Amino acid sequence: MGIEISRTTFTPADFERFTSRLHAETGLLREHVAKKQYAEDAYVAGFELEAWLLDRHSLPYPINDEYLERLGSPLVVPELSKFNVELNCTPQPLRAGALQRLETELNATWDRCLQTARDLEGSIVAIGTLPTIRERDLCLANISPLNRYYALNEQILKSRGGRPLRIRIDGRESLALDHKDVMLEAAATSFQVHLQVPAAQIVRHYNASVILSAPLVAATANSPFLLGRDLWDETRIPLFEQSVDAGDPTEDRRHRVTFGRRYLEASPVEYYDENLREFPVLLPMTYDDAPEAMRHLQLHNGTIWRWNRLLLGLNADKAPQFRIEHRVMPAGPTMIDMIANAALYIGAAHHLACSDRAPESALDYQDARTNFYAAARHGLSAELKWPGGVRTDARTLLLDEILPMARAGLGDLGMDEDERDRYLDLIAARVRSGQNGAAWQRAHAARHGNDYERLVADYLAHQRSAMPVHEWEI
Repeated sequence: MGIEISRTTFTPADFERFTSRLHAETGLLREHVAKKQYAEDAYVAGFELEAWLLDRHSLPYPINDEYLERLGSPLVVPELSKFNVELNCTPQPLRAGALQRLETELNATWDRCLQTARDLEGSIVAIGTLPTIRERDLCLANISPLNRYYALNEQILKSRGGRPLRIRIDGRESLALDHKDVMLEAAATSFQVHLQVPAAQIVRHYNASVILSAPLVAATANSPFLLGRDLWDETRIPLFEQSVDAGDPTEDRRHRVTFGRRYLEASPVEYYDENLREFPVLLPMTYDDAPEAMRHLQLHNGTIWRWNRLLLGLNADKAPQFRIEHRVMPAGPTMIDMIANAALYIGAAHHLACSDRAPESALDYQDARTNFYAAARHGLSAELKWPGGVRTDARTLLLDEILPMARAGLGDLGMDEDERDRYLDLIAARVRSGQNGAAWQRAHAARHGNDYERLVADYLAHQRSAMPVHEWEI
């Protein structure tokens, strides 16, 4: 959901005050890291899941205010649109049983969400892009009534000089439209994994997350259809990047959703220095807290959506701690699919980050970036370059390299063979079958035509069955 704010309009003086405090807090963080005054907490994981509320016709159902009031769960909060909600979890230390605990809690929360949706004559679904969404659904009448969202819309459009947002996606088909607000962002929903690691390990884990983004997108793609067009396997990627573009379209600084520009070299402060240097302030809400609270640094970071976002928190002793928000994976198809996806990411990232040779030394950042967009476009059939110069298709890379890494990494974190098998064997079966969520949706459309209401209804039935996506019938 992001950090809520108490105002929606700002003056030039607000921007000046915010920028001054942002500079001060970034400098303070630099001092903390230089002196190693940071938390060395254990490995911890969690997630955020964005989901859709649907009516009886599988169309967006903009009732999240009433829905959340009836649900009454602190783990479920509003999202940008009135037809989206966000599910959260209790963070779990990464040791034996952690993945099972995440799955158990997610299933329990999801069951409550399902029942509440039924009580309101609707349903809830986890899917990357909703095939039944219509452009008229993506309007300010459906924005959740939170100051953060009103202000984001106003500031992004102001930074564009009032020009509409331009969406241009060329995939199997093409989509071109101009949209006058940020609500297109609501059409892209994700399953975001949070990975907290000791500060001394954050640079290696961040770079490993960047490298793994491509195979993770390939394995998990679930967003082929948008506004009646068959586009990328993971259409959510270009859609989100273009839906909040700010500023002069001739300047790269407008791209607030981005893969990024470089690996971290030696310090997490490099990330926040780039935030300060490259990204104009968007929400200049100032606070009276001491600089040690890092409120302005956190708020500014929350308006920059790198696909791997480095988050700063404070532990009980007010010492800085870091975690990675791995944003590349879509919502869905089932709860066990998503926990398996998390297992793949956590295990492979840990293994790569702890390897003797830093993999970022053997794969140019631009190659990692090219890999990412190839995987988003082509899914499991994408050709990817791996450290050492080897080029291979995503399926082979996942089976021969990434899955063994994940198995080893989870083992190093203390997870036993049964726990690893439960999740990673599922990924292996999905990859071998070639049926991730995107493949199933396209196969359904090929067999039944572009009947998106039926597609979503059948998808919902399979999701409720809890069978992993590679076992779904068409």
